[in-house]
Amino acid sequence: MRRQRKTYERPFKRWDRARIAEEVRLIREYGLKNKREVWKAHGLVRRFRARARRLFTEETGREELFSKLRRLGIFKKEATLDDVLGLKVEDVLERRLQTLVYRKGLASTPQQARQLISHRHIAIGDTVVDVPGYLVTIEEEALIRYAPGSPLASPDHPLRKPPEPQKEEKKEEQKEEAPEKEKEGKEEAEKKSEGAEEVKEEGEKDGGEEGKD
Repeated sequence: MRRQRKTYERPFKRWDRARIAEEVRLIREYGLKNKREVWKAHGLVRRFRARARRLFTEETGREELFSKLRRLGIFKKEATLDDVLGLKVEDVLERRLQTLVYRKGLASTPQQARQLISHRHIAIGDTVVDVPGYLVTIEEEALIRYAPGSPLASPDHPLRKPPEPQKEEKKEEQKEEAPEKEKEGKEEAEKKSEGAEEVKEEGEKDGGEEGKD
């Protein structure tokens, strides 16, 4: 049995605070499962950069590299070797199937997009793809949709219906209730002040009558 080659490399410094914070940010933003998926994207970026550095001294192979990057959608126009050296890990993460399913509005969050893909609800054309980290090409991007055999393919599915604007209605109700409460509070305050004045007047009258006696 052939042993599978590792597709990532662990960081040299294990306890680098800045790197760890950046990895946590990427995991949250792109809904990744763990840090290995970040390391895989970093590894792919490093390979592209290393190939670009070699091409500074070589005459052949440039167009092959550029065509691959354009096919993956990382570059959408003519690029140079300096552009390849300036690649970021986000450029690769944006081409993942999970990210594109979320960007296209087929899922409300990156985490939900991952779940839909893993449960075989997403297809590229007529082919179901259940790998969230699959890198989508430019030609495939327009073919991303709900799988034909999935319940989500029906437009009447609850997940595809827009959420009801309950929060806005509650805010309007609160706004309507607020003036009424203010009026009630003012009326109660006026009644209390009137009652206090009446008690004061009665006390003054009683005091005056006792003085006469």
